[in-house]
Order: sequence, then structure tokens, then C-alpha cells
Amino acid sequence: MENKTNLKLENKMNLKLNYKNVSAFTSRYAIFIILFFIFLIIEIWSLIQGTNIITLESLNNILMQSAVRIIIALGAGFILITAGVDLSAGRMVGFAAVISSSMLQTQDYLRRFYPNLPDLPLWLPILLAIAAGLLFGIINGFAVSKLHVPPFIATLGSMLIIYGINSIYFSMEPNNSQPIGGLRKDFTTLGSGDFFGFPYIVMIAVVIAVIVWVIFNKTNLGKNMYAIGGNINAAKVSGINITKNLIIIYSIAGALYGLAGVLESAKSGGSSNNYGNMYELDAIAACVVGGVSTTGGIGTVPGILAGVLIFTVLNYGFTFIGINVYAQYIIKGLIIIAAVSVDIRKYLTKK
Repeated sequence: MENKTNLKLENKMNLKLNYKNVSAFTSRYAIFIILFFIFLIIEIWSLIQGTNIITLESLNNILMQSAVRIIIALGAGFILITAGVDLSAGRMVGFAAVISSSMLQTQDYLRRFYPNLPDLPLWLPILLAIAAGLLFGIINGFAVSKLHVPPFIATLGSMLIIYGINSIYFSMEPNNSQPIGGLRKDFTTLGSGDFFGFPYIVMIAVVIAVIVWVIFNKTNLGKNMYAIGGNINAAKVSGINITKNLIIIYSIAGALYGLAGVLESAKSGGSSNNYGNMYELDAIAACVVGGVSTTGGIGTVPGILAGVLIFTVLNYGFTFIGINVYAQYIIKGLIIIAAVSVDIRKYLTKK
């Protein structure tokens, strides 16, 4: 009897341990499991309809559509991990797109933004566009860290300022608010060209993701970022220079938005002052779905990448199988609410 009782207790303990292991694994890799099942459901549905979404062309399109959004989401991830939020990201993307494209038009294009501007080296307008994002990032970081303006308000204000500046620039003579087109081939190649079938824009996004991963995991800035987001008061007590670190973090995010704007313009072959509108909300949603905590201190690069891919797959896959556009908004909204709900429950459990 005693041996049977011990055996039952041992089996119960093993079941509990197995349940805990499965639960921990599911919790840790939930985002990748969700991505897999979304792929599976859309693929089954497409096969029922007599098509097939999982082709090299489809996967290439998904990666192409994800590349710019990955860079924006990585920038937004920096801010979210510090327990902040950046509402100016989309307008920085639009401003960078207009700046770079306005200086990289072909000489024979009839409606040139700068009629007498000679061909500039490709890197110069790109660098200027990234520098513009960097500058606004520094301003945001200064307002948040030094002036103690809440990130939501600081970036809301800069969102309006950036859009105003961009619109004034865009409406200058002789452009008069006309969409910018006629971009040089060496510029558009960045957005649509490929190297042995692998798109340049995707390669750039991968390189940026690797660099950001290194910053997150292997640098003092990354450690300080997580510390600030986890508990800013404890970070101060431990000797972390909050002002310096936040300004650097916001400036990196701004530079990433600038780069994303350049690539968005190169990919689409033009730009206008309305480029990037609401991109920040897509980026924030992707980060949250990818496991970046809205309360700060938690987030990974693989999670952010998975979050972006989930929304790209939803957009591409649902369009591919013919789901109503408005129904897609409902589904994406439910996913965002569910992700934030899980995040808040984890936060309350810790407290």
C-alpha cells in the first residue's frame, strides 16, 4: 500500500512538473506559436479555395512589406522598454522620406523639387534624412528626461511640429504640395532591388535587427534601458545617468525612423507629406504583440520581429484569401487587446 501511495504521489509530482514545463515553454514562445498557427490557418483556407499562400513569391512579398516596419518597430521598442511611448515616429518617417526623395530626383524629371540641384552623392540626402530623425529624437529625449514632460505628451507635441515643418517644406515653390516622383534608379534600387534574389531592403532590416540586438543584450546602454524601464527610481539610486541614457535612446529611435523613411520612399518610388501617417501605432502594436511590456523593462528583438511578421502575415494573408478589410481591423484590434491584457496580468501578478 505504501509503495502504491508513493508511486501515486510521484506520478502527481511528475505531472505537475511536466505541466509547469509546458506552461513555461508556451508562455515564453507564445508569440512564435501564434505566428505558426496563423500561417497554418491561412494556408489551409487558401488550399480550400484552390490557391497556395506558401510560395517563394509570397514569402518574399511578406519580407519586403515587413522590412520598413521592422526598423520602425525596433525604434519604438527602445522607447517602450523605458516605459515611454513615441507618437512622433510616423511623422519622422514621412519627413525623412520627403527630405531624401526631394534631393534624389532624376535630372530629366519635369517637376523637380530643386530644379537647379546637381546630382548629389547617394549617401548625402540619405544621411541628411537620418540626421533629421536623429535631431528630433534628441529633442524628444531632452523633453522627456530634462524637462520631465510625459513621453506621451512630449511626442504628441513633436508629432504635430514635425508634420507642420514637413508640410511647409513640401509646399515650397516650385513643388507646391505635389507628390514627389521621378526618383533616381540608384535610390529606388535600395527599396526594390535584390542581391541574387534577396531584397536589399530586407538585408538592411536584418543588419539593423542584429545591431539593435547587440545594443539590447551586450551594451551598458541596453542594461541601463531595461533598468530605467523596470524601475526608474532604483536606476537613479544605482548611479545610472537617466538624462544621458534617455537622450541617447530617443536619438537612436529617431535615427531608425529616419532610415525607415528613406527606405519607404525608395520602395514606393516617391513621397508626400502624408507618408508615415499612423505608422507609430502599427509599430507599438507589433511591439506589444511581440512581448514588449507596456509597463517597461521587458522586450526582446526576436519578439518585436515576430510581432511585425504577425501583422504583416495578417494583412497579406487575409487579403490573399479575400477577407473583408474592415473585418481585418476587428481581428487585429482583438489581438492587440488580448496581448495587452496578458501583459497587464503578468505585471499585476508580479506586484
